[in-house]
Amino acid sequence: MLEEVRQRLELRERSLSPFAVKARESRGRVAPEEPSPLRTEFQRDRDRIIHSNAFRRLKHKTQVFIAPAGDHYVTRLTHTLEVAQIGRTIARALNLNEDLVEAIALGHDLGHTPFGHVGEEELNRLHPEGFQHASQSVRVVEHLEKNGQGLNLTWEVREGIGAHSKPREDLMGAPKDNITLEAQVCRISDAVAYLNHDIGDAIRAGLLSEEDLPTECKRVLGTRHSQRIDTMVTDIVESSWSATGAAPPRDGEEVTIAMSTRVRQAANTLRGFMFHRVYLPAGEGEPGQQARAVVGFLYDHFNSHPEEIPQEYHIREEPAPRMAVDYISGMTDHFALRLAERIQPGITAGLASWQP
Repeated sequence: MLEEVRQRLELRERSLSPFAVKARESRGRVAPEEPSPLRTEFQRDRDRIIHSNAFRRLKHKTQVFIAPAGDHYVTRLTHTLEVAQIGRTIARALNLNEDLVEAIALGHDLGHTPFGHVGEEELNRLHPEGFQHASQSVRVVEHLEKNGQGLNLTWEVREGIGAHSKPREDLMGAPKDNITLEAQVCRISDAVAYLNHDIGDAIRAGLLSEEDLPTECKRVLGTRHSQRIDTMVTDIVESSWSATGAAPPRDGEEVTIAMSTRVRQAANTLRGFMFHRVYLPAGEGEPGQQARAVVGFLYDHFNSHPEEIPQEYHIREEPAPRMAVDYISGMTDHFALRLAERIQPGITAGLASWQP
């Protein structure tokens, strides 16, 4: 009887676009499992991510501003929820698989470091193998969660998590072969979310005003937070209409998630402006340098004293630098500060008192 629930959900997916990924057609999990009687495979993945420790820690991880004192600054958790909301809106409009988009969105930043991109840049500089948060997010769900067991997610969700990053030059990201449309939706939803809420945080911090934004960007995208998001999301849906399967694509037309040239150029101009006025200064200012010092101190300490790394990171018997990166990248801003202060009192004095 209960199996009828999942079967009914899978039957509904038959009405999705022919280009959508159906849960019943998933490439599966590394370790095969009996199907859930109440949920599709992608719904099951979504739930596993939400109940993970890494997901809970997102509420205390920085987005842009390091250790802010205000209650209304965006965190990795609120960012993640915005990405999921935008992604589901786009997926619903294009008749794609909302559950797959949501699962990817909720898991896309699980491997992000404390102190935002400053922490990521510092671990990338220090670790011989480099560091990239999208790859680390995949590592979290495959190896680190559940005391080293991983979450055993489907192939499609893991692929989407690993493919969400974008180059600095283009909001849409570089084209990648064989990435599902749902993974592409999550990738562009991530950009739409952070670009717009980071403007709000910068205004809240007194670094910008709406009047400072480039005139062409305001003319094309709008002058308010809600206008910009609505313009970008609507344009993505219109520019990606072939993904609905409502009509066969024209000869040579690639079915992909896209933006119009006009909106894409305005969004990239706005992104470049944010790098110049907000992102780079945030990393180069005193709080950013102190955050780098904390991450560097913790990396050196645990690389030299791997016995102090929690036991769950020793399960795979990996080298000390790898365990140190796994441990540090999973920390929240507050935990990293407390731990560094406990090991070396006084090292976090500047960060602990800083606020925008």
